[in-house]
Amino acid sequence: MARRRTHEYVPLPAAAAAAALVLTATACGTGGGDTSDTDSLLVWIMQGTNPDETGFFEAANTAFTDETGVEVEVEFVPWQDAQNKISTAIAGGTTPDVAELGNTFTPGFADAGALHDLSGYGVDTSQYIPGLMEMGQIGEGVYGVPWYASIRSVVYRSDLFEEHGLEVPEDWDGLRETALALSEAEEDMIAFPVPGDAQYSVMPWIWGGGGEIAVEGPDGTWTSQVDSEGSRAGIGFFTDLALEDGTSTTGAVNWNEIAVMEAVAEEEAAMAILGSANPKAILEANPDLEGRLGSFTLPGREGGYMPSFAGGSLLSVFEGTGDEEAAWQYVQHLTGDEFAMRWAEETGFFPGVASGVDEFSASADPVLEPFAVQLQEASRGVPVTPAWTQVEAEKVLVGMQQSILNGEATVDEATEEAANEIERILNGG
Repeated sequence: MARRRTHEYVPLPAAAAAAALVLTATACGTGGGDTSDTDSLLVWIMQGTNPDETGFFEAANTAFTDETGVEVEVEFVPWQDAQNKISTAIAGGTTPDVAELGNTFTPGFADAGALHDLSGYGVDTSQYIPGLMEMGQIGEGVYGVPWYASIRSVVYRSDLFEEHGLEVPEDWDGLRETALALSEAEEDMIAFPVPGDAQYSVMPWIWGGGGEIAVEGPDGTWTSQVDSEGSRAGIGFFTDLALEDGTSTTGAVNWNEIAVMEAVAEEEAAMAILGSANPKAILEANPDLEGRLGSFTLPGREGGYMPSFAGGSLLSVFEGTGDEEAAWQYVQHLTGDEFAMRWAEETGFFPGVASGVDEFSASADPVLEPFAVQLQEASRGVPVTPAWTQVEAEKVLVGMQQSILNGEATVDEATEEAANEIERILNGG
């Protein structure tokens, strides 16, 4: 029997052009079906999500081969090279059988006809995280299923809340009051960073104000609502925390999500919008924060939950390989209970199936429980269109946010420009 190989992929020199793209990000066991004509599968997995990815896939692939007789070869692809490598493979007819795709990339490859429609296998899409699953669906087709998910909520210093008698805020006014109280009580700390280079920290305020990033009309034309009254109210509230209330720092205009996470880990920030995998990384960077972190769902304007972007990855099967059925079995294998849970435990990301979210959050650090609520009750995705990757590549929302924070434009001016740019790109202008 051939060796089960897991090896590194040497990046293509031309892949550097993909670096500007922003990448973010199940249920059953191995399915039935005849795989007797399939000897092996080639699988591309993005590199770096799991610190023990080689060990994970050695175990997963051995179990799959023992059950089906099909060998699996895994190649690890750097995130920054993924778009170019996959596009090159499609053009040359050398695609893998299965690939991990960042959720915002899936619509583009599906629209290009490169992905196999999984709907014929009776996929129950209702079992997956809604905000992530919608990125794998185009029309009646299913071109990817969620593997793992991340969501953004608020991480805070629970010891400081206790010390200063603060409660978890339940609405926007409460959030502002809490941030102001922390600013006054902890003068040497940043109460609540308002980052400029973190578009997924901005999106909740668009949705929370009642707007949409973009809506597709019956004729296929996209209209952005970033400049709607509700969106402006949300974006204005968020940026005013920095500009009017002083709960942030001027340097945060250039911060991305990693910089925000580092500020919390270095005990420079008291609370911040962060992803569900960040608490684990923070504690690894600063074990002294063990037992001193908490989290809460993004509060709604008048209470309840404010929607947050559901990032993560989908697993897709490529069209035309001749091994599509065996490839789908492998997708089911990775997203099944055993290996989905093991991946979650090793990475800190949530499983892509709703039932797995509850199981994982119950067995993990309690700080993840509010993230689980956020993921299941208030998660959203970006507009499902291949052109969305260009909106991200051109940093339209980042430019909007930074122009406001830098005082170069008012909220009305910046949102109008962003809405026009989004419409231009999504409508092929």
